[in-house]
Amino acid sequence: MTGMALQVVRSDGVLALYNGLSASLCRQMTYSLTRFAIYETVRDHMTKGSEGPLPFYKKVLLGAISGCIGGFVGTPADMVNVRMQNDMKLPPSQRRNYAHAVDGLYRVAREEGLKKLFSGASMASSRGLLVTVGQLSCYDQAKQLVLSTGHLPDGVLTHLIASSIAGGCATILCQPLDVLKTRLMNSKGEYQGVLHCAVETAKLGPLAFYKGLLPAGIRLLPHTVLTFVFLEQLRKHFGVKVLS
Repeated sequence: MTGMALQVVRSDGVLALYNGLSASLCRQMTYSLTRFAIYETVRDHMTKGSEGPLPFYKKVLLGAISGCIGGFVGTPADMVNVRMQNDMKLPPSQRRNYAHAVDGLYRVAREEGLKKLFSGASMASSRGLLVTVGQLSCYDQAKQLVLSTGHLPDGVLTHLIASSIAGGCATILCQPLDVLKTRLMNSKGEYQGVLHCAVETAKLGPLAFYKGLLPAGIRLLPHTVLTFVFLEQLRKHFGVKVLS
């Protein structure tokens, strides 16, 4: 990973490490905004007037629905993000050279049709479902369990513990799907689809679905922790009462 980063810097400069940044931000603004908004709005509506928090299975169901919708909404920006990051691997004559995320979205819609913007939506929705269950549903449950012990207040330490648990859950849940996605993207036509790829991967043993788990955890765990710690602080300072 370090060697690849150094190679990119040597060949294309430091800014090449941030190729696709605008598309990545656009994806987060569509994907994450949608799943967080749906999950928290519906959760707060369902717990309003009730005596306690939602049972865990309802949190999981709500997280699954929110993540699935968020994954679908974020698919266009995700596709442009992948293309912009992949551009530097291509010869100059084959590069798409999108100026930014909006330019990429516009050009794909104009040159390839609106339908192309949602190619890969099923995989993105599936991953969104798993990540959201791991992050939001498990965070709510972990925070509830930590607070129920009575040893810690609703503060930063509680948020750090709960978000660390959620990040671990999200990594474990979505890693098998990420492995299948990577194998399909790198294949030369040997797989007939996701199911066939899953069967062939299973033949290598159950641990084959968790190849690359450590790098995935290094990426997703800090992302989850920072997301929830900052979210809780924003709630606190903007006077948003959390029904948990």
